[in-house]
Amino acid sequence: MAINLNPYLAFDGTCREAMEYYQSIFGGELTAMTFGEASGGAAFPGSDKVMHSSLVTAWGDLIFAADTMPEMNHQPGDTVAVSLSGPDEALDTQFRALADGGQVHVPYEKQMWGDVYGQVRDRFGVLWHVNRTAEQ
Repeated sequence: MAINLNPYLAFDGTCREAMEYYQSIFGGELTAMTFGEASGGAAFPGSDKVMHSSLVTAWGDLIFAADTMPEMNHQPGDTVAVSLSGPDEALDTQFRALADGGQVHVPYEKQMWGDVYGQVRDRFGVLWHVNRTAEQ
């Protein structure tokens, strides 16, 4: 099984604009989901911001991006994370290893979209998104 390693960019309310710009440069297919869409269409402050987007470039690489969640502090200069994703159970072990000596921001557990996901800042300060896709 394959594990993919991709950049994950963070924006302060300009995610959609930035990703559309990258799409105009790199081509490919762009998808995006807002915080409101993810919560079943609820309206709340920040619900129109992008919770997750992905651009599959014309040559098949992935760029992920999101707006910083409304209750989190956006840190300019700290706007790139690394995303590990795929169906491989090795991701479970990798998440635990990255969390050793680091700080878990989102516990590694099943999420509303059906995958097992967690977010951790490792002991070196690198932010990781780890997403084990649900078996089909």
